[in-house]
Amino acid sequence: MNKIGFIGTGAMGSAMIKGIIKAKLLEPSDIYVFDTDKEKLQIFCEETGVIAEADSLQLTKKSDFVILAVKPNVVKTVLSEIAGVFSADKVLISIAAGIPLKTYKAALGDNKKVIRALPNTPAIIGEGMTLISFDEAVNNDNINDAISILSALGKVECMEERLMSEVVALTSSSPAYIFMLIEAMADAAVLSGIPRQTAYRLASQAVAGSAKMVAETGKHPGELKDQVCSPAGTTIEAVAALEKNGFRNSIIQAMNECTKKAQELGKIYG
Repeated sequence: MNKIGFIGTGAMGSAMIKGIIKAKLLEPSDIYVFDTDKEKLQIFCEETGVIAEADSLQLTKKSDFVILAVKPNVVKTVLSEIAGVFSADKVLISIAAGIPLKTYKAALGDNKKVIRALPNTPAIIGEGMTLISFDEAVNNDNINDAISILSALGKVECMEERLMSEVVALTSSSPAYIFMLIEAMADAAVLSGIPRQTAYRLASQAVAGSAKMVAETGKHPGELKDQVCSPAGTTIEAVAALEKNGFRNSIIQAMNECTKKAQELGKIYG
């Protein structure tokens, strides 16, 4: 892994670049960037020391790893631009949701190395969860390098490609549900007289601590919930109200709709 090129420097692309620099995986001078927003690109390069390229073609020529950090509707356009110079020794990592490997292979060639990655927005603070999938064209060294790059954003796990659209609802989109939960908890606290900023701080820590308990204790979430629910206590009253209003079913239905949309994106743009 000598040189990395980023096509797209939006929220996720810029977070990845800053994470790589912070982790000292590469020097800023070994990172090339291209974005259609030239003004934003110039400011970002001045901030970070990375090297701006005039177009995606020149960036691809210079890069060993090409990170495609663009929206799904732009993927095919970019692939058509770089196909002629994307040699078999390069690796493409795409973070576009819903686009299957076969789309990249059709544009670049069946023997080309492509890794699909699904990060989420906590990657911006180094607490992301990224899933990756790939085929037999990608070797172990490529996988290890990709994991090193993406680990700058948080945790990384491999996932079968057939589940990559399904997992969008669980990781990529789920921060939105959690933000809504924190907002609702804070609204209720404000209604009770607690200052809003205090409410946000307390609610976010409660969510963060609860998530860490699930991750670190290995206990079933239901068991941890039961430990908080004393007989005839305050928590079981809250749980009963959540069940009455379909809390869990709402989450399940929301995730199902999210999955459907991810699958649609794959059909439309893939």
